[in-house]
Amino acid sequence: MSDKILIIEDERIIADAIAYALTKEGYTVEVADRGDTAMVKLYEFKPAAIILDVMLPGMDGYDILKKFQDKGRVGVIMLTAKDDLIDKILGLELGADDYMTKPFDMRELLARLKSLLRRMQAAREEDEQTEITLGGVLLNASKRTAFAGDRKLELTPKEFDLLSLLLASPLRVYTRETLLDIVWGIEYIGGTRTVDIHVQRIRKKLGANYSDIIQTVHGVGYKALGD
Repeated sequence: MSDKILIIEDERIIADAIAYALTKEGYTVEVADRGDTAMVKLYEFKPAAIILDVMLPGMDGYDILKKFQDKGRVGVIMLTAKDDLIDKILGLELGADDYMTKPFDMRELLARLKSLLRRMQAAREEDEQTEITLGGVLLNASKRTAFAGDRKLELTPKEFDLLSLLLASPLRVYTRETLLDIVWGIEYIGGTRTVDIHVQRIRKKLGANYSDIIQTVHGVGYKALGD
């Protein structure tokens, strides 16, 4: 069964060109030309990945990322007409896996999509047999759920991946650069500061009784403490 890809793009020429290229590669494709109708298709079509334009009528790409609750299981490549660092960082912070600036080469888009789908498949296979419990924190990788005691944590996809990695190898020290490479999987343009920001957010969501499970190793990076 071929992977299903949803193209969310209001420029018909671009959407048709992407759809044609993906169909030739064997993907099952649907197209949405508005942000609000795209939300319906996301839940009905259940794509493996979406190619998401930033500027859309009805609801922009950033709002789609904010509202879509299952994006941890759906790959996201964002398309933007703006070669602006802030726009790219925002999309990645909201859960996008990759971005491309218009105009783009179709062969590069296909290569990035294939790479993303391979990473997601590998992650799914690993997640199916992974449940982590440490210091009162429980992560279920297949369901992508996390609990601190009996309280469910509302984590973004990157926050979940980061916490999961740290808890999977307690006492191992990860440098910020290593965490960027493993969790973000691309040469992240936001710099290592984004790791610190995500750790701060995770600690806040864990709450006072559990936040110390992630320890700062000054000048190096982070580690999780064992029981």
